[in-house]
Amino acid sequence: MQSTRRYLPQLLGEARRWFEEGLLAALEAAGAVPVSPTQAQLFAVLDDKGATVSELARRMGVTRQTAHQAVHGLITAGLLDQVADPDSLRQRLIRRTEEGERVHRQAGLVLERLEEQLAERIGGEVVDALRTALEAPWGRPPGPDAGGMSAHPRSG
Repeated sequence: MQSTRRYLPQLLGEARRWFEEGLLAALEAAGAVPVSPTQAQLFAVLDDKGATVSELARRMGVTRQTAHQAVHGLITAGLLDQVADPDSLRQRLIRRTEEGERVHRQAGLVLERLEEQLAERIGGEVVDALRTALEAPWGRPPGPDAGGMSAHPRSG
Protein backbone atom coordinates (compact mmCIF):
# COMPACT_ATOMS: atom_id res chain seq x y z
CA MET A 1 0.00 0.00 0.00
CA GLN A 2 1.35 3.43 -0.98
CA SER A 3 1.93 5.92 1.84
CA THR A 4 0.07 9.24 1.70
CA ARG A 5 2.62 10.89 3.97
CA ARG A 6 4.24 13.87 2.24
CA TYR A 7 7.86 14.84 2.73
CA LEU A 8 8.78 18.13 4.39
CA PRO A 9 10.12 19.79 1.20
CA GLN A 10 6.71 19.30 -0.43
CA LEU A 11 4.91 20.70 2.61
CA LEU A 12 7.29 23.67 2.82
CA GLY A 13 6.77 24.34 -0.88
CA GLU A 14 2.99 24.34 -0.45
CA ALA A 15 3.31 26.69 2.53
CA ARG A 16 5.49 29.05 0.51
CA ARG A 17 2.95 29.05 -2.34
CA TRP A 18 0.16 29.85 0.16
CA PHE A 19 2.02 32.97 1.25
CA GLU A 20 3.07 33.84 -2.31
CA GLU A 21 -0.49 33.59 -3.67
CA GLY A 22 -1.87 35.64 -0.77
CA LEU A 23 0.83 38.28 -1.18
CA LEU A 24 0.48 38.63 -4.94
CA ALA A 25 -3.34 38.75 -4.76
CA ALA A 26 -3.28 41.43 -2.04
CA LEU A 27 -0.74 43.56 -3.91
CA GLU A 28 -2.71 43.26 -7.14
CA ALA A 29 -5.94 44.20 -5.34
CA ALA A 30 -4.14 47.26 -3.94
CA GLY A 31 -3.21 48.33 -7.47
CA ALA A 32 0.48 47.40 -7.35
CA VAL A 33 2.25 46.42 -10.54
CA PRO A 34 1.63 42.68 -11.08
CA VAL A 35 4.75 40.55 -10.55
CA SER A 36 5.49 36.88 -11.04
CA PRO A 37 6.36 34.53 -8.16
CA THR A 38 10.00 34.56 -9.35
CA GLN A 39 10.03 38.36 -9.32
CA ALA A 40 8.51 38.37 -5.83
CA GLN A 41 11.21 35.94 -4.67
CA LEU A 42 13.91 38.17 -6.16
CA PHE A 43 12.45 41.17 -4.37
CA ALA A 44 12.53 39.19 -1.10
CA VAL A 45 16.24 38.34 -1.35
CA LEU A 46 17.36 41.84 -2.43
CA ASP A 47 18.80 43.74 0.52
CA ASP A 48 19.13 47.50 0.95
CA LYS A 49 22.73 47.59 -0.33
CA GLY A 50 21.77 46.06 -3.65
CA ALA A 51 23.30 43.03 -5.33
CA THR A 52 24.57 41.84 -8.68
CA VAL A 53 22.41 39.62 -10.84
CA SER A 54 24.80 36.71 -10.15
CA GLU A 55 24.47 37.20 -6.39
CA LEU A 56 20.68 37.39 -6.65
CA ALA A 57 20.65 34.15 -8.67
CA ARG A 58 22.75 32.45 -5.96
CA ARG A 59 20.44 33.70 -3.17
CA MET A 60 17.37 32.51 -5.06
CA GLY A 61 18.84 29.18 -6.11
CA VAL A 62 18.09 29.83 -9.78
CA THR A 63 20.16 30.28 -12.93
CA ARG A 64 21.70 33.64 -13.73
CA GLN A 65 19.45 33.80 -16.80
CA THR A 66 16.31 33.36 -14.68
CA ALA A 67 17.44 36.08 -12.27
CA HIS A 68 18.37 38.34 -15.20
CA GLN A 69 14.89 37.96 -16.73
CA ALA A 70 13.23 38.71 -13.39
CA VAL A 71 15.46 41.76 -12.83
CA HIS A 72 14.71 43.21 -16.23
CA GLY A 73 10.98 42.70 -15.81
CA LEU A 74 11.14 44.59 -12.50
CA ILE A 75 13.28 47.34 -14.05
CA THR A 76 10.68 47.72 -16.82
CA ALA A 77 7.96 47.89 -14.13
CA GLY A 78 9.88 50.73 -12.43
CA LEU A 79 10.54 48.75 -9.23
CA LEU A 80 14.28 48.15 -9.66
CA ASP A 81 17.20 50.05 -11.12
CA GLN A 82 20.78 49.21 -12.11
CA VAL A 83 23.59 51.38 -10.74
CA ALA A 84 27.36 51.23 -10.98
CA ASP A 85 28.99 49.09 -8.30
CA PRO A 86 31.38 51.35 -6.37
CA ASP A 87 33.61 48.33 -5.65
CA SER A 88 33.90 47.11 -9.25
CA LEU A 89 34.16 48.89 -12.58
CA ARG A 90 32.64 45.92 -14.42
CA GLN A 91 29.68 45.09 -12.19
CA ARG A 92 26.33 46.73 -11.75
CA LEU A 93 24.18 46.58 -8.64
CA ILE A 94 20.45 46.01 -8.67
CA ARG A 95 18.59 48.24 -6.22
CA ARG A 96 15.00 49.13 -5.47
CA THR A 97 13.65 52.38 -6.86
CA GLU A 98 11.58 54.70 -4.67
CA GLU A 99 8.45 52.94 -5.96
CA GLY A 100 10.14 49.59 -5.35
CA GLU A 101 10.79 50.59 -1.72
CA ARG A 102 7.14 51.55 -1.32
CA VAL A 103 5.95 48.22 -2.73
CA HIS A 104 8.50 46.37 -0.57
CA ARG A 105 7.11 48.02 2.59
CA GLN A 106 3.56 47.28 1.44
CA ALA A 107 4.51 43.61 0.87
CA GLY A 108 5.92 43.44 4.40
CA LEU A 109 2.61 44.62 5.83
CA VAL A 110 0.71 42.08 3.73
CA LEU A 111 2.98 39.27 4.93
CA GLU A 112 2.41 40.31 8.55
CA ARG A 113 -1.36 40.12 7.97
CA LEU A 114 -1.00 36.72 6.31
CA GLU A 115 0.94 35.44 9.33
CA GLU A 116 -1.84 36.74 11.60
CA GLN A 117 -4.46 34.99 9.47
CA LEU A 118 -2.44 31.77 9.58
CA ALA A 119 -2.22 32.04 13.38
CA GLU A 120 -6.02 32.42 13.54
CA ARG A 121 -6.41 29.28 11.41
CA ILE A 122 -3.85 26.93 12.95
CA GLY A 123 -3.05 28.60 16.26
CA GLY A 124 -0.52 31.17 17.39
CA GLU A 125 1.56 28.61 19.30
CA VAL A 126 1.86 26.45 16.20
CA VAL A 127 2.99 29.44 14.10
CA ASP A 128 5.50 30.42 16.80
CA ALA A 129 6.85 26.84 16.91
CA LEU A 130 7.10 26.76 13.12
CA ARG A 131 9.03 30.05 13.10
CA THR A 132 11.36 28.77 15.85
CA ALA A 133 12.06 25.55 13.94
CA LEU A 134 12.72 27.38 10.67
CA GLU A 135 14.97 30.00 12.30
CA ALA A 136 17.07 27.38 14.14
CA PRO A 137 20.47 26.69 12.55
CA TRP A 138 20.16 23.42 10.65
CA GLY A 139 23.80 23.22 9.59
CA ARG A 140 24.95 22.00 6.22
CA PRO A 141 22.98 19.17 4.62
CA PRO A 142 24.48 15.76 5.37
CA GLY A 143 26.62 14.28 2.62
CA PRO A 144 25.94 10.95 0.90
CA ASP A 145 28.37 9.17 3.21
CA ALA A 146 26.51 10.21 6.39
CA GLY A 147 25.05 7.28 8.30
CA GLY A 148 21.92 5.95 6.65
CA MET A 149 21.84 8.57 3.85
CA SER A 150 22.22 6.17 0.93
CA ALA A 151 19.50 6.36 -1.72
CA HIS A 152 19.59 2.58 -1.93
CA PRO A 153 18.11 0.71 1.01
CA ARG A 154 20.43 -1.86 2.50
CA SER A 155 19.36 -5.43 2.17
CA GLY A 156 19.55 -7.26 5.37
